[in-house]
Formats: sequence, structure tokens, C-alpha cells
Amino acid sequence: MDYPIKEDAMTMTTTKRITPDSLMSLESYAKARKEFRANAIVYKRLRTVHIGDHVTLLFEDEMTIRYQIQEVLRVEKTFEEAGIQDELDAYTPLVPDGRNFKATMLIEYVDEAERRIALTKLKGIEDRTWVQVEGSGRVYAIADEDLKRENETKTSAVHFLRFELTEEMAAALKYGVSLSMGVDHAQYAAAVEVNNLTRTALIKDLT
Repeated sequence: MDYPIKEDAMTMTTTKRITPDSLMSLESYAKARKEFRANAIVYKRLRTVHIGDHVTLLFEDEMTIRYQIQEVLRVEKTFEEAGIQDELDAYTPLVPDGRNFKATMLIEYVDEAERRIALTKLKGIEDRTWVQVEGSGRVYAIADEDLKRENETKTSAVHFLRFELTEEMAAALKYGVSLSMGVDHAQYAAAVEVNNLTRTALIKDLT
């Protein structure tokens, strides 16, 4: 389902570091969740790039991770300080630090049997995923720093990627050059130029 892109969703990032004190309590989040979730869905759509038919990159930032943490705390009914800190420790490393993009990579097949077969063929795909600033070389992902997500027979359907950009690349993007992304795995090759709305959203990560 497509959602209309609203101006408030495009600018809803809070620009605050995620700390226990900056999170809503379970009670407060329950009251705010409907609107917060609707805006988060639209906001995440701006930061989503589809590469071919089966690979999607969701670029994380403070807002997307804040939403994820609030949802986890809600589902698990976590309100104690230690539990909240555990979630912060797990998720805040996925927030970009000003010189990189960080993304959740999803390998998506509707048919479960087809997905199982594909995951055996796509081992290493996370390491062959790249971003490219116009005028510069490809930057390949640093994948799954938290834990290994593939085994000897197949890869995972979910990976966490980090793309490190140089100061020159960041400056060029801010100047206005194009941004492209792709995969050059032997069993999956696709590339796409990032649309202007998404490119503008991602540039905000480079501060």
C-alpha cells in the first residue's frame, strides 16, 4: 500500500541522541502511537531503495531507530531501566554517525520455497552491495558487524550494512551530484539511481 508523502513526515527527525530519558513511557507511547506510527511509515518510505525485484535497503537514522525501539519496548512491555538500556545498546549502533549510511537489507521473495532456494544461491550478496556517488568509485558495504548472518549453505534474508563515505563524496552529494546503488553478485545484478526525495533524505545523514 502506498502512503502519501506529507511534509511533516519528511521533516520529522528529532535530531536528538536516543537516550532513556528521550524515549516515551509505555503509557505515553500508547497514546501517541497511532500518529507516530503513521508518520514513521511514510518517513521510512522516503528512506527505502529497491534494487531489482528482490533486494530492498531501508536506510536507518535516529528517527527510524527511535521508532523501532519504541515498538520493541511496547511489544515486550519493557519499562525497567536495564531492559530499556539493553534495547538502546542493540539498536543505536544502527544510527549513522555523520560520515556513513547504515541500512537494513531485506532479501524478499513472496514464495517461501523460492526464497529458500534463492538464499542458497545468494551467499555473500551483502558484501557485493554498493553505493556510488557520481564521479567517485563504488563503496561496498561492510556487513553484519553485530554477528554473522550466513552459514556454509545459505545467506540470511536480513542483513545490516554500513557504507563509509569520504569527505569528498559527502561534499559532492551536498553539492548536487547523483547517487546510485546496486548489487553485483554473480547470481543477482541490479542497479538504480536514487530518486531526488530519497537522495535529499539521505544527505541529512552526512552531518
